[in-house]
Amino acid sequence: MMKIVLVLGMIACLFGLTACGNEEASVMTEEELAAVQVADSYISQVMEVVNQGAEAEYVAYDESLAPIFDSWKSGMEELGSYVETTGHEVKIDGDEVVVNTAITGSALDPNGNPRTADVELIYNSKEYMINSMVVNVNYTMGEKMTNAALNTLLGMGTVFIVLILISLIISCFSLIPKIQALFAKKEKVSETEKSVDNTIAQIVAAEEADDTELIAVISAAIAAYEAANGGTADGVVIRSVRKVNRNKWQNA
Repeated sequence: MMKIVLVLGMIACLFGLTACGNEEASVMTEEELAAVQVADSYISQVMEVVNQGAEAEYVAYDESLAPIFDSWKSGMEELGSYVETTGHEVKIDGDEVVVNTAITGSALDPNGNPRTADVELIYNSKEYMINSMVVNVNYTMGEKMTNAALNTLLGMGTVFIVLILISLIISCFSLIPKIQALFAKKEKVSETEKSVDNTIAQIVAAEEADDTELIAVISAAIAAYEAANGGTADGVVIRSVRKVNRNKWQNA
């Protein structure tokens, strides 16, 4: 619906528009002049729809029109309101036609001059159906430098924040060896305790084995002594051996 209305309005404007001056017309071909009239017609139609607040009805019918209305409204927020058209640039590539229309708004830039913008409109020359329309507001050098500085600060700030976070994460890595050492120490203590228990058990077992061998030797010595003296050691049973702590004078 929106595209049909725009096409009809464009056709009507082809016969009625006289916006182009004699100087501009003298340097343009008939095809370029027709493209200028089509672009002015589309701009006029879009501006009228937005001023009436009826863009939602057209978007409901064709969602592809939403970016066109949004771009125009966004541009008008800085331009104030449309005042006049000051020039055109036309580029024709086969069936695709690109028209840049310079417009002036009621708002003033920081230098006190009227704010300007370039409306880039692309349409198909066969069907006269609009493909896109974007309002590019022109900024002063001071505004561009300010925006560039803000973007630079934002980018650098983001980078520094990320670097700080990375450094904090890296600093936390120093805690990992300490935690690992703590767990390793506990495991080492546990292994040491097991080793001590095993050593004690081995010592006890060795002492018991030594007593058994000593008892066997003493038993054999007693049996040999009894046999040499004509006796017998059948009634002698050695159950344990205990070391007596005596010095040489006590033994004497």
